[in-house]
Amino acid sequence: MRPFLICLTFVLVLVSTVTQAATYQSHQLQDNKLQLQTDEYTVSLSFKSKGAVEVVYQKAGMKQLPSFALAAPEQQLAATLSEQPQQLEFATTDLKVRIHKAPFQLSYYRGNELILAEEQGFFAHETLRGFRFALQDDEKLLGTGERVVGMDRRGQRLPLYNKASYGYTTEAQQMYFGLPAVMSSKKYLVLFDNSASGFVDLGKTEKDVLQFEAIAGRTSYIVMTAATYPALIEQYVTVTGKQPLPPRWAFGNFASRFGYHTEAETRAIVDKFAAEDFPLDAVVLDLYWFGPDIQGHMGNLAWDKKAFPNPKGMISDFKAKGVNTVLITEPFVLSTSSRWDEAVKAKALAKDLAGKPKTFDFYFGNTGLVDVFSKEGTVWFEGIYNELADYGVAGWWGDLGEPEVHPADAIHSIGTADEIHNAYGHRWAELVYKNRLDQQPTQRPMIMMRSGFAGSQRFGMIPWTGDVSRSWDGLKPQVELSLQMGLLGMAYTHSDLGGFAGGEVFDKEMYIRWLQYGVFQPVYRPHAQEQIAPEPVLHDKETKDILREYVKLRYRLFPYNYSLAYQNSTTGMPLMRPLFFENEADTSLIANRDSYLWGDAFLVTPVTAAGVKSVSVQLPQGVWLDYWTDKVYQGGQTIQQPTDLTSLPVLVRAGSFVPMVPAVQSLKDYSSRQLELHYYHDKSIAQAKGQMYEDDGVSPDSLKSDQYELLTFGAAAHNNSLTLDLNRTGLGYTGMPKQREVTLVVHQLAKPAEVLVNGKTLKWVGSEAELTVGTAWFDKAKQQVRLKLNWDQAKVKVVLQ
Repeated sequence: MRPFLICLTFVLVLVSTVTQAATYQSHQLQDNKLQLQTDEYTVSLSFKSKGAVEVVYQKAGMKQLPSFALAAPEQQLAATLSEQPQQLEFATTDLKVRIHKAPFQLSYYRGNELILAEEQGFFAHETLRGFRFALQDDEKLLGTGERVVGMDRRGQRLPLYNKASYGYTTEAQQMYFGLPAVMSSKKYLVLFDNSASGFVDLGKTEKDVLQFEAIAGRTSYIVMTAATYPALIEQYVTVTGKQPLPPRWAFGNFASRFGYHTEAETRAIVDKFAAEDFPLDAVVLDLYWFGPDIQGHMGNLAWDKKAFPNPKGMISDFKAKGVNTVLITEPFVLSTSSRWDEAVKAKALAKDLAGKPKTFDFYFGNTGLVDVFSKEGTVWFEGIYNELADYGVAGWWGDLGEPEVHPADAIHSIGTADEIHNAYGHRWAELVYKNRLDQQPTQRPMIMMRSGFAGSQRFGMIPWTGDVSRSWDGLKPQVELSLQMGLLGMAYTHSDLGGFAGGEVFDKEMYIRWLQYGVFQPVYRPHAQEQIAPEPVLHDKETKDILREYVKLRYRLFPYNYSLAYQNSTTGMPLMRPLFFENEADTSLIANRDSYLWGDAFLVTPVTAAGVKSVSVQLPQGVWLDYWTDKVYQGGQTIQQPTDLTSLPVLVRAGSFVPMVPAVQSLKDYSSRQLELHYYHDKSIAQAKGQMYEDDGVSPDSLKSDQYELLTFGAAAHNNSLTLDLNRTGLGYTGMPKQREVTLVVHQLAKPAEVLVNGKTLKWVGSEAELTVGTAWFDKAKQQVRLKLNWDQAKVKVVLQ
């Protein structure tokens, strides 16, 4: 018994040693980086912005991986340090870190308000490390990426391990794109900068404790705070990187399925969209472009010339029509593929414990995995993208990048599979993004991937919500998924419109409802398994007639949608916005996952059940108009908004400006020379403003080089007069219209006695058909004033009185 007791005593002492509270010993401040020494570990603190601080704990002998979350610092920040007998305070104007000396503990303050404090704080064992924070009783928690668990995620214990969730519906705790970050109703955000397999416990095990844990990896977290949720998101993207503007064509309609088998089939579907008068900007080729069937060919990553005899000609012909080609690629190289020997020779693959290429079996065959973290893997993969770009490929779809199968004994150049698993898709996106900019510096990369890490947005990643069930239950969680991802930088998260997985009988109503909702999603891409056509042009006349108008509406709204992209790229503001942004004091709004704001103007409530005649809509304060009928609703109440199969429930905020253009067959032909500007008037709105961003839609440097035009709109109501100001600012861009013919539509306004443009009175005409520049028309039935003007100067003033 004696040896056992001695051993047991040793173990208990060891555990006690690594979990007991540490005590402060000394500190050093250099270049605004504070290093603290305790009797247990070293702690480094550095401010990444005025409202964000990075904290790194280091125990002797503990391996630290590089940060994947942090973007390159843009500025050096001045921080102050003060010392008292019991504590230190390290602070900027926006965030204070108080360091309690014994026991050692960090607490975070916004002004004098405590927002977050370590509980136990840092813990580290051989196979478990992480952080524990104290939760306040009334706070609600959001974030953690793609999950279907409700908007308030407090009370959940969620895996931090990106994993495919095939055919998911209304509940999913683990999905393709987890994020180790939590946003609190207390207006702070904490990010666990660790890419290893782990968990985040949001008060599940202990109701007052937020715990991040991982089996290995970086022992660091970043705390951010701000006065509002949008400002908090801006802090987050300031630290982790802002999303570059996608190319203009990425906002158009996509033809996509699993998959087009031949060049002839692909050409036929592109022609079908044109013949059916459906706009189209992209065609997506799934894995049949490199093999005749599903299994055995992954890793070929070269055209199957039997099926696609003239890919360069096909892509060129599509490009002439304004249709861009997007190719799927995967990081798996099957041992049966034509590139296996090449990949092995190039040392491009993750290794096994013997140092040989790691092989394993999964659905598609026996495979290896590209080591995107190694120089050899990067160079080899870049060579393939360079080859494919020479064919004219415009967009890149990275699939299975969790990776979908990732054995724990796969060894990458910087660590084991479990140490870097969650950063695999992130690093893959970085590889493609930097390669494309290096090889095509005048073109914006378009990169669609289903898995990544905190900060993946800075590589232009466009995520989707994976292989969702083709059902009403698959449609139901899509708003929640996109809203949660948008809070943490991934603002282009969208769904396979119509659903992807399963489905044996075409559900017409569900399909129409999903594609209607897609108009107000970041990316419009129907995609599904091919037993039921995902493309609207292949369905019955009624389905086509309904959806044709919605796809054209998507194109007509491009100036508005692109302005949302500008806002996202400059501030991190998501395109899809939760209702709790409208009244941050009312935390009950956090639970709403049925409706959302599309930008600032639109309130959208997707129909997610069959046979619905109305939907319940929780209206924010203000005045709201039904988009289709202009019916007015007072905010601050819950309404039943009528709907039928032809009308998606959409409301417009009074005081909104919505710029629109005529629909085109492809955004290659986009122009705002004919601009339709809608202003939604209400007598309760004394002042209003809006904006419209334009650039060439191609250049990666439009924002950095100020090569854009920003149109701003203002409205001011006084007594019985309404004044609208239109302003053109910015350096401009190549191809910018010198003049725009503007049709100004003012909603819900009684007929004014007079309309003046820059002091000149317009002539009234008797019908819309008679409208020309310098005239106005009053639509009595709709209570709208319409007028036309030439906008060829910096400012235009319109007065309706």
